Amino acid sequence: MNSIKARNQSRHKQLIVWKEVKEKFYNGAGKMEQKQIQKMETKHKEMSQEDRRRWLIQRLLEESPYYRDYRIPEEEQKQKVLLRSLMNVRMPGEIDEEFLAVQDEYLQQVNREKGIVTLDEMQEVQPDLYIWQGDITRLQTGAIVNAANSGMTGCYQPCHNCIDNCIHTYAGIQLRNYCNDLMQKQGKEEPTGQAKITLAFNLPCDYVIHTVGPIVEGFLRKKHEELLASCYRSCLKIADENGVQSIAFCCISTGVFLFPNRKAAEIAVQTVKKYKEDTKSPIKVIFNVFKEEDLEIYHEILG
Repeated sequence: MNSIKARNQSRHKQLIVWKEVKEKFYNGAGKMEQKQIQKMETKHKEMSQEDRRRWLIQRLLEESPYYRDYRIPEEEQKQKVLLRSLMNVRMPGEIDEEFLAVQDEYLQQVNREKGIVTLDEMQEVQPDLYIWQGDITRLQTGAIVNAANSGMTGCYQPCHNCIDNCIHTYAGIQLRNYCNDLMQKQGKEEPTGQAKITLAFNLPCDYVIHTVGPIVEGFLRKKHEELLASCYRSCLKIADENGVQSIAFCCISTGVFLFPNRKAAEIAVQTVKKYKEDTKSPIKVIFNVFKEEDLEIYHEILG
């Protein structure tokens, strides 16, 4: 009963935080009247996706003296690349309610068109454990895990194919601003092996849990393995503290962080199973993979 009560209290606190964040990022701390906001939102709902995309590009170009004279390309794909690039390089900073309204309509439509995937569409390979291959930003789960860097404000390289870039792109610029606020309060870089939770903004999941995995330079060492296990434990712990019922893990520290794929998967599965056994947590865990190599490895481990 105490654990249930604690979880309900956590959920109540979470809802309060959610309300405060929405007021800050969507209502401009009271700068606009509610009628104005509703009128503005109605107008932007009636815009086409192309109109929204062009409008957003123009606004971002006007923000910087370096880009103001840049011409918007006519081709749809080039427009998409340009918009994503401008969002990727934009430093944290205030943006007005109208921009957010247009951006949110645009990104939510983009995310719907990509196809939203729920837990019911996945196959359970072991009790409470799932394997799913694909774009993690499509998942409608309680939380998805972002393999972040120590700065915690996303990837600034235009259209980089890392998961950090993808998550920040499709969540919207509010995510970078929110993460920046967290880091400003913290006053130092995020240590490896810990985790922070944020809202997901325009993504179909409820939350994004950010963790910094170990970077393997040279030989794989015991310390690397311990830090990677700490990433998984920290994410699970903060998820449970916030009442998250399902969490999707990416392959933390593989790829550019050079952690060997098989060893990373073994640590992931072992750590998740031990955490659930020790804590009796009911959380459902999805091991999200993108490469065929990782898909084969996880199926070999989990069946």
